[in-house]
Amino acid sequence: MEVRDAVEGTVSVITGASRGIGRELALTLARRGATVVVNYQHDDHAAAEVVASVSSAGGRAVCCRADVEDPAGIEKLFTFVEESFGRLDHFVSNAAAGPFKPVLDLKLHHLDRCHAMNARAFVLGAQRAARLMDRGGRIVAMSSLGAGFALPGYAAMGAEKAALEAWVRYLACELAPLGITANAVSGGLIDTGTLALYARSAGFDPDAAVRRVPLQRAGTPGDMASAAAFLLSPAADYITGQTLVVDGGISVSWHTQPLNAEQDCDPAPPPADDVVADLARQPVRSR
Repeated sequence: MEVRDAVEGTVSVITGASRGIGRELALTLARRGATVVVNYQHDDHAAAEVVASVSSAGGRAVCCRADVEDPAGIEKLFTFVEESFGRLDHFVSNAAAGPFKPVLDLKLHHLDRCHAMNARAFVLGAQRAARLMDRGGRIVAMSSLGAGFALPGYAAMGAEKAALEAWVRYLACELAPLGITANAVSGGLIDTGTLALYARSAGFDPDAAVRRVPLQRAGTPGDMASAAAFLLSPAADYITGQTLVVDGGISVSWHTQPLNAEQDCDPAPPPADDVVADLARQPVRSR
């Protein structure tokens, strides 16, 4: 099977597709023959630019402005899909938002909005998507390493991402009789505006953190898009209920520099402000 044939003729919904990982995935799928519904919250210009880029590459995309934090927005999105196409093949829950604050600084509205935008939007979206997948389908949720490790200032987001990954497992079991798979893609240090914002909030140097990655580079939106596109393809028919980690190896190695005869086998601890090193030295798993 050629790469383009993998998603040829499918209809794909991607939330938060006007920028970053969502934008890259929209372009990736459209280049491979999918019709992409570009969901976005407020930036009309950015969404229109994605559609134009897709068209220039020979693909097809349409916009749907809908706030998935609001259940009414989710209903608007899937009503648009149903009226426009009558069916759906792929649902990718990519839109995310949340505060980067210590637990003791979180307010009620932080918790409510973070839950609504992340875990709740995914579950409600999956419910509506499944009803339109009359010939089977694929559901993918975008997660992060904060779902399994305790990162400074990431508690609200991390807890919701952990919930999202749990929902993936339940959906995989319950939707399997319908021919629908559900999986997640968990990103590490992915070079997006969100990483820069988090680095400023948590007070660490992204460049120093990247030096702890075994592959010696930050991930790109394209890395995440490629992983998601694989899970959406027929090549992943027998994969469901899983979280595919895209992190350059940081979650499995806390020390990336090779040892030599002059180096001590028990190296000195890294600087305290190296959040990724701290994470990997003393991991706190959520499951």
